[in-house]
Amino acid sequence: MAYTKNAKKANRVNARRRVFNLRHKKAVKDAVKATSKLMTAKKAADAAKSLPELYQAIDKAAKHGTIKKNTAARMKSRITKRIAAKK
Repeated sequence: MAYTKNAKKANRVNARRRVFNLRHKKAVKDAVKATSKLMTAKKAADAAKSLPELYQAIDKAAKHGTIKKNTAARMKSRITKRIAAKK
């Protein structure tokens, strides 16, 4: 249990940041799942159309520090490569 005033504030800040981080991670996860589902259904054209939404979720998570910039770039690259291979 936090004892000092600063520790109590740190706990509040961490709880708030955790909510934001989980929200950004969930958005990325959902977008990746949706695109992957389209890929497995052999709908490469629809998957390509869903890329901007996916990029937006990944870029937002990277901008807010939920995931690192290099991780975001790697995710986008791998997904784009998979879609290009299916076309």
